[in-house]
Amino acid sequence: MAAEPDAPTRFYKSARAAPLDGGFAVMLDGRAVRTPKGPRLVLPTEALAGLIAAEWDGQGATVRLGEMAATRLAFTAADGVAAARAETCAEIVRYAGADLLCYFAEAPQGLVARQTQLWTPLLDWADETHGVRLIPVAGIIHQSQPEASLARLARIVGAADDFVLAGLAYGVGLFGSAILALAVREGQIGAEAAFDVSRVDEAFQEEQWGLDDEAAARTAHRRKEAIMLGQWFEALAV
Repeated sequence: MAAEPDAPTRFYKSARAAPLDGGFAVMLDGRAVRTPKGPRLVLPTEALAGLIAAEWDGQGATVRLGEMAATRLAFTAADGVAAARAETCAEIVRYAGADLLCYFAEAPQGLVARQTQLWTPLLDWADETHGVRLIPVAGIIHQSQPEASLARLARIVGAADDFVLAGLAYGVGLFGSAILALAVREGQIGAEAAFDVSRVDEAFQEEQWGLDDEAAARTAHRRKEAIMLGQWFEALAV
């Protein structure tokens, strides 16, 4: 990834997690990291603070926020999601209304078989575990989803705290699927495996036609973000 043109010089020696205000903070030489809006960043678990502290500690001569996905997600949770919970929940439900896992290819058969193998068990899990039944179709014509299922999903995500909700919103954007994001959050599937499931179509095309360097770099970056998301949910569960 290219260097950030405005990356500031590293201004601290070490980063560590420490208790603060009933939660945990990332301390840079004893001073708590603050969000872009100004308040000190307070995390709900020590493990999450440790995950973010590791990003800060791993920086070199400059601080490249673009490479610090957990830090950016924490800022989003603290500054954005906390003030816009209803909008965040609605966005997740909108993704479910056009969920990636519901749109199967019509051909070729090899791709259809792969989608069926990987996607159908996750759709079944959402139905059996949460009563969120989504209707799959073949092709790209929009399929409206049952209002009762979307309402159930809205209740599930609405019950999440700000940091879980931020992770779910991040996941639906990354995977193109609310079901995959929820499955990762609940440990039904690993985050990296979910990323692979989300790009079945892309992987199939790459097998046929190859992969250029730019696409490979983009995929590698998104994979790192998926791995971070898995660590995020794991750290919240500790």
